[in-house]
Amino acid sequence: MGKVISVSNQKGGVGKTTTSLSLAASLGVLEKNVLLIDADPQGNATSGIGIKTEDFNKSSYDVLLNQCEISESILKTKSPNLDIIPANIDLVAVEIELVDTEKREYMLSRMIHKIKDEYDFIIIDCPPSLGLITMNALTASNSVIIPIQCEYYALEGLGKLLNTIKGIQKVHNDKLEIEGILLTMFDSRLRLSNQVKDDVKKHFSDMVFSTIIPRNVSLGEAPSHGESIIVYNSTSKGSKSYIKFAQEVINLN
Repeated sequence: MGKVISVSNQKGGVGKTTTSLSLAASLGVLEKNVLLIDADPQGNATSGIGIKTEDFNKSSYDVLLNQCEISESILKTKSPNLDIIPANIDLVAVEIELVDTEKREYMLSRMIHKIKDEYDFIIIDCPPSLGLITMNALTASNSVIIPIQCEYYALEGLGKLLNTIKGIQKVHNDKLEIEGILLTMFDSRLRLSNQVKDDVKKHFSDMVFSTIIPRNVSLGEAPSHGESIIVYNSTSKGSKSYIKFAQEVINLN
């Protein structure tokens, strides 16, 4: 049965979508069957893997509203062993449309259960908020990866996210675990990057992944070419780091 992992942080610009996409693609290259669920209305994971809005008519919006079978929304990608459930701006309306729905936090969980056995890993790219979509993702997940950028205000809001995770564990999903905290956008030349790394490791020690994702030009360029970092530039520092990270995730499971 596949492991469901949410990638979540309510702060924007922390490398959340880059991590979701790059981890999913790296696991695929390491011969795991992977499904990436784009649960962010911005749809950056979808466009980042080369899928345009006109390429699909079923999305995570339809899945969350139970308007289609989850299998109808799954698309193949160019990246090895990687499928995706795409997203577009329609997803913004989900919170309003589900407002009166009973057990609305379990919509995604019910749907994922139907296809869980078909994948080794299911990665959910959460929106940069702690609203109903993120709650659905965490309720459906076995664990959560929290990306934190090695920049000023890195730890801001982390307490709120950890409290949300505790709340989900208490009320909706007692099996949810924190897979770990991933340090991203690290620049070894900067004192601030090193300071943030030390602070995070001091406060959260065992929860921090040993792999650290560096600042890397190719990581920024890959989505504009509609390719994962693994396909776009497999020899880049970013690509090698995410392959190492994927191996770390496999070893933990």
